[in-house]
Amino acid sequence: MTIPDVRAYPEAATPTVPGVPAAPAVPAAQSSPPRGRGGFDPETARRDIPVLHRTVNGHSLVWLDNGATTQKPRQVIEALGAYYSAANSNIHRGAHTMAREATETYEAGRQAVADLLGAGTPDSIVFTRGTTEAINLVAQSWGRANIGPGDEILVPVLEHHSDIVPWQMLAKEKRARLVPVPLLPDGSIDQEAFAHLLSFRTQLVAISHASNVLGTVPPVREMTALAHRYGARVLIDGAQAVAHFPVDVQELDADFYVFSGHKLFAPTGIGALYAKPEVLAGMAPWQGGGNMIDQVDFAGSTYAPVPHRLEAGTGHISGVAGLLAAIDWLTGFDRNAVAAYENGLLAYAEQALSALPGLRILGSAPGKIAVLTFTLAGHDPVEIAHWLDRDGIAVRAGHHCAQPSLRHYGVESAARASLALYNTAEEVDQLVASLRRLQEEPPGARAARQP
Repeated sequence: MTIPDVRAYPEAATPTVPGVPAAPAVPAAQSSPPRGRGGFDPETARRDIPVLHRTVNGHSLVWLDNGATTQKPRQVIEALGAYYSAANSNIHRGAHTMAREATETYEAGRQAVADLLGAGTPDSIVFTRGTTEAINLVAQSWGRANIGPGDEILVPVLEHHSDIVPWQMLAKEKRARLVPVPLLPDGSIDQEAFAHLLSFRTQLVAISHASNVLGTVPPVREMTALAHRYGARVLIDGAQAVAHFPVDVQELDADFYVFSGHKLFAPTGIGALYAKPEVLAGMAPWQGGGNMIDQVDFAGSTYAPVPHRLEAGTGHISGVAGLLAAIDWLTGFDRNAVAAYENGLLAYAEQALSALPGLRILGSAPGKIAVLTFTLAGHDPVEIAHWLDRDGIAVRAGHHCAQPSLRHYGVESAARASLALYNTAEEVDQLVASLRRLQEEPPGARAARQP
């Protein structure tokens, strides 16, 4: 059973928040996106995203900050409204109708994640608040039991801080060693160095499936196979991957795979961990409380089977309802056609930006996702972001929670335009035109607008 249709409760479908512009009306989306000849039309996705139809500083919004968070289709927004307006209840153990409906939606979300990742069973999926919590869960549960003095954890330089700091903390606690794997000039992982650094001391390899700064897509299947020869487990950070191309954790032979819902067109505060069933079965609880127990007594407690053993307390039920809707929405498109479209858009953007003198794109590894992190001679990245915002263009500026990868290029900060399936070549043109105006701005005008 699914939660009731929010259209039966129209007042819940269009909530307003003080200080935030009301979502503009958008054309109703087609029930299923046209497949054409295997192609993909971004307008079929754009029609579903209300926020893409608002204005910012008098300009139509150009959302190029997808690496930080993706925008949400109306189907996700409606799923949240439907849950809270018609099916709000806690899950599991409830005997009443709404508890049953909420539980069915929650577990349908678990099945949808398993299907999205190609997992063999939904019992291999643990809900978390996102990628960061999922990695910390693995570190605190599996890591504490399996990492010891003298052991090594291999982490490439391109990793997000959330895939560095938890291992750093664990290594310090267990007197283990965190070993960085260097990058090549194009931002790809040095595979010769990786092979050389692996040893029987290696207990874990943590790799991003796609870099949030450089866009690099490492050969994770080959790296995993090599790590397994030494008996090491492999965790793959899929936060930047799942929205861009299909994933099959069994084909990758991943021991762990993690991602965040909010980078997959779903709400914030929800994510998931996949672990091989035999690995998950041996993982002890990392938090105690309700939902994760079997029997509790002051003499001792017994725990629920996985995955519930690792989900203490009330979960983010509405977040799972939104994640379920987001997965249904995304998988309604031809994923391979979407990937091909994004690859073409990336190529177009790289060529257009290369025409700007003094602009340097960081990361040029073959097969990268549509991430364009760049510097512009004579302009601070934060200044660039503020300038673009005046034209309604949203990009990210700073270290992007990936300082080691930026330092690989000798910089501490950069601007980043990250694309998604609903972005267009026209938006790329607007980005380039705005950056060109910034370059052409007279020095006096630039000084006058400095705070």
